[in-house]
Amino acid sequence: MKKFAVVAAMATAFLGSTSAYAVDLEVTHWWTSAGEAAAIAEFAKVFEEETGNNWVDSALAGSGTGANPVIISRIIGGDPMGATQMNTGRDAEELIQAGLMRDLTDVVADMDLDSFYVDPKLLDNCRYEGGLYCLPINIHSWDWLWLSTAAYEKIGQPVPTNWDEYVASWPALQEAGILPFGLATGWPFSGIPGVLMSALGGPELINRVYVDKDPEAVRSPEFRRVVEALDSLRQVVSPETMVPSFGDVGTQLLEGTAAGNIHGDWLAGDLQVAGGVPGEDYECLPALGLGQQLGGGGDSFYFPKLPEGTDPAVIEAQAQLARILISPEAQLKFNMVKGSMPIRTDIDLSQANPCMQKALALLPNGLLPTGDSNLSSDAQQQTQDLNTEFLDDDSITIDDYVERYASIIESAD
Repeated sequence: MKKFAVVAAMATAFLGSTSAYAVDLEVTHWWTSAGEAAAIAEFAKVFEEETGNNWVDSALAGSGTGANPVIISRIIGGDPMGATQMNTGRDAEELIQAGLMRDLTDVVADMDLDSFYVDPKLLDNCRYEGGLYCLPINIHSWDWLWLSTAAYEKIGQPVPTNWDEYVASWPALQEAGILPFGLATGWPFSGIPGVLMSALGGPELINRVYVDKDPEAVRSPEFRRVVEALDSLRQVVSPETMVPSFGDVGTQLLEGTAAGNIHGDWLAGDLQVAGGVPGEDYECLPALGLGQQLGGGGDSFYFPKLPEGTDPAVIEAQAQLARILISPEAQLKFNMVKGSMPIRTDIDLSQANPCMQKALALLPNGLLPTGDSNLSSDAQQQTQDLNTEFLDDDSITIDDYVERYASIIESAD
């Protein structure tokens, strides 16, 4: 007993924790692809090494659309996890308002967040009535066009440098039996309209639609151009050519069986795990090679309030994890694998791959607003349902899409 007491006391002093023994902290997230799993493992490793506690990994399939209902149901039902990933946006808004999330203000009070967050506005969606209820841990953007070097070598053309050149190459690709656009089933299509809106419609259109929620912006010629591009895209994809996951699309790009894909920068993690080298095996074009700004969202971690009677050591482990997630060491290790941009401005990113370097070069231009950050969960779901229907049903015309989208924006909060 005396020996245990001495060891426990030493552990407490070393870890700076109120706990003298290891505890389990369950962490839920939807990072299940190869690149994502490798990235979250970096967070887990730092947490366990620095605290001596156990990261209990609870990965949920289905990205935000499939995982969010499970996360929310557990918290509302009184079975909260120790920490959970969710999008940096309005997905957790009602949980915060209901008092089910832990206020992190005191936990990070001495860290001076505004001094190192690359864009302090990222914290806006975490604040409620003076409290801070989440911590953004990266900046992700959907606004990327990924192109296969092998596919363009097969048709004897240079890899396109922007969206317009890419579209012009589709007939040659089809003639060679190469898919112009690789697409995974389910949620990946939902991000594409916003990317087209940013690149083809521009910042003014994005602000009018997402921030001002102006239905007339949706009826504008600029928005119609976006929907025309979306219509052209659905003509070159079909259910029989879709693959199960975005990681599978990455494989198609490396093999040259598909020429391109619009997807978030997290695809970089899977391409990296598969051995792909940017500039050699694939090209990455931010803002589709047309714009000078990226839409900025990403992921945050929330810490649900734990039931009365919970071991204080577990509550302390929550606080430890919160601080670790935004620490320089964890930020660098996680984001270099994930493909996202760190939220810190004070870490060395000289070893970042060329895709991340392109994104970092655009950051000084500011981030464009996103639907995640400005539309309620209900409005987001309605737009996603519309996009899915538009992809699946050619009888839905461009005019139909415009009017239905305008109706959603008109009633959005």
